[in-house]
Amino acid sequence: MIEWIIRRSVANRFLVMMAALFLSICGTWTIVHTPVDALPDLSDVQVIVKTRYPGQAPQIVENQVTWPLTTTMLSVPGAKTVRGFSQFGDSYVYVIFEDGTDPYWARSRVLEYLNQVQGKLPAGVSAEMARTPPASAGSSNTRWSTAAANTTLPNCARCRTGS
Repeated sequence: MIEWIIRRSVANRFLVMMAALFLSICGTWTIVHTPVDALPDLSDVQVIVKTRYPGQAPQIVENQVTWPLTTTMLSVPGAKTVRGFSQFGDSYVYVIFEDGTDPYWARSRVLEYLNQVQGKLPAGVSAEMARTPPASAGSSNTRWSTAAANTTLPNCARCRTGS
């Protein structure tokens, strides 16, 4: 089979050269026209609603704040998933949207629904949309942290040998 391909290629040099030229042009065109992002953002479009209810236990925050917010945000157009978390004095509601949703459109829809539900929340509750990193940051689902110390790290070779 391989010998047949080689013989046919040698016999039809012009066609082989034209095919190679065609593939080279197609490859060059593809490389030039493929969009490249230095830090592509592969995370979902999400809007986070942070609500403060100072001095309240997690169960009260869940019943009076997180539950009404979560059920209201379920009706936001384009929302794929809504997750609510309650802590001591704080509530977080994550609204995750379908792929391809414009982040600014998503934030404005969540703000509309947040204004609708504001009257159902207890007095003293302050709800706001959490700031999210820009789309070019590439770290929407990543938490960055650093540790600084004035000491040096131990020599791992010494740790392994026991000396």
